[in-house]
Amino acid sequence: MKEVTFINRNKKRWEAFEQELKKPTAVDPDVLADQFIQLMDDLAFARTFYPRTPIFQYLNTLSQQAHQVVYRNKRESSRRIKTFIKTELPLELRAARPWFLLSLAVFLFAWLLGCASVLNDEGFIRLILGNDYVNMTLDNIEQGDPMAVYKSMDQLPMFVFITFNNVYVAFRVFLYGILTPLGSVWQLFLNGLMVGSFQTFFIEKNLFGVSTMAVMIHGTLELSAIIIAGGAGIMLSKNLFFPGTYSRKEAFINGASKGLKIMLGVIPVFMVAGFFEGFVTRHYATINTWLNSLIIMVSLAFIIWYFFIYPEMVYRRSKREKQA
Repeated sequence: MKEVTFINRNKKRWEAFEQELKKPTAVDPDVLADQFIQLMDDLAFARTFYPRTPIFQYLNTLSQQAHQVVYRNKRESSRRIKTFIKTELPLELRAARPWFLLSLAVFLFAWLLGCASVLNDEGFIRLILGNDYVNMTLDNIEQGDPMAVYKSMDQLPMFVFITFNNVYVAFRVFLYGILTPLGSVWQLFLNGLMVGSFQTFFIEKNLFGVSTMAVMIHGTLELSAIIIAGGAGIMLSKNLFFPGTYSRKEAFINGASKGLKIMLGVIPVFMVAGFFEGFVTRHYATINTWLNSLIIMVSLAFIIWYFFIYPEMVYRRSKREKQA
């Protein structure tokens, strides 16, 4: 759809909504909320097809004004949350896909570099993971329980600690994009290097299958979410340091808004990963291999579907509806 057609079809509704927001008397908040949801759909469409245009800037400003009025004394409704999950977040994920792929490439490169470094230098693993952790793991291997570290805390405290720690790590990866264009890339690189070194350490002890099965029960979701957070951080950095036709402030606000939406989307992923790590991973040795494999495959399928396939479906559906 051409931009002028998009504007002509919706201009009257936007102007009417803008006048409603300016009224001094109270307006039915549910009516305003419905109009606000339509506006957010229009904003997401404009961000996708008409970025860096006056109409996008207008809708973005109008949405900020509407948010202050609609939600001043009203909690976010379940419908708003549903719209965020079904439409708003997927469209942001679809637009950020190139940054996710770049993030994945950096992580995999660091992973492979960690593998090669451990294979060529026995002391490298201690440099990366620390002497205390390596010595503890060697003791666990000698005692016949190489993954005993996942039993070092009670289940509920471990779930809470791991979840908060993973969210902290992810936001650090994301926010490092503010410091330098290479900030998030460097944090991703360090995480990939650590995971690759860790896995190779167990390969050398002929425990690759054991470590992979145990770690990936929770690691499939956890590592995927960190990679997605890294992509959001790279996108934030790109908007801040390479604003294009926007002012640096406008580009930063735009990138931060998109990135924070993505970060909100990965928090539930970290919660599920933390649950697996706290309550399930410790039982890796007693759970049937097929059940372990099922958890890993379902986790991977969810990441691929919701963060890559479903956003493309929403994007195409939104495009068809606007063209109809």
